Amino acid sequence: MGVAISESAMPGWVGWLSSSIIWAGAAQFATVSLAGSVSWLTLVATAAIINSRHVMYSAATASRFADQPRWFRWVGPYLLIDQVFAMTAAVPDLSGRRFRRYYVAIGLFFWVGWHICVSLGMAAGSVVPESWRLGTAPAIMFAGFVVLGIRRWPGAVAAVVAATVCALTLGMPNRLGLLVGAIAGVAAGAMADTFAARADAG
Repeated sequence: MGVAISESAMPGWVGWLSSSIIWAGAAQFATVSLAGSVSWLTLVATAAIINSRHVMYSAATASRFADQPRWFRWVGPYLLIDQVFAMTAAVPDLSGRRFRRYYVAIGLFFWVGWHICVSLGMAAGSVVPESWRLGTAPAIMFAGFVVLGIRRWPGAVAAVVAATVCALTLGMPNRLGLLVGAIAGVAAGAMADTFAARADAG
C-alpha cells in the first residue's frame, strides 16, 4: 500500500491518511490506484462496493456485540477488517469481556502495524522492484484465512462458488464482481447448509 501511495496521483499525506479514514486494504488500494483517473464520486462508489462485504461481517458478529458496552459497539466496528473477522470467527466461544479484550487487542495490532508498514512502504517505494508483484499479496493472505477457516463442506462450497463467480466477473466495472461473487458464495453456502441439515435429519 505504501508503494502504491508513493506512485499515486493522490497527494502523499492524503494517501497516508486514507489508512485511517478508509481502514480497509482492498478499498484503500482501489481508491489510491484510481486517484487522478476517475471522478471523486467513482472513487467513493468503488470503495463502498468493495467494502459492502462488511455488511455480512456485521451480521455474523452482531450477536457477540449485543451484550457489549455502548462505547465498544461504536468503536468496535471501525476495527472490523477481513483479518479481525477471520480471527474472531475462529474463537466462537469467546464472549463478554474476554471477547472484547481479544477483539480490541487484535484490532489495534493490525491498525498500528498497518500504519507503520504503509509509512515504511511510502519511504521505500522507489526502491521496490516491480517484479515482486506485491499487489497479489493481499489476495494470497486472505485466501489462507479462508482455507484455514473451512470446517464443514458447506463452507467449502461457499468458498469455491464465490471464487469461481469472482473470477468470471472480473471484467465488471468498479470491481462489482467482488460483490457478486460474495453474494453467490453466501447463497451457495446457505443452500448447501440447508441440504446438509436435511440429510442429517433424514
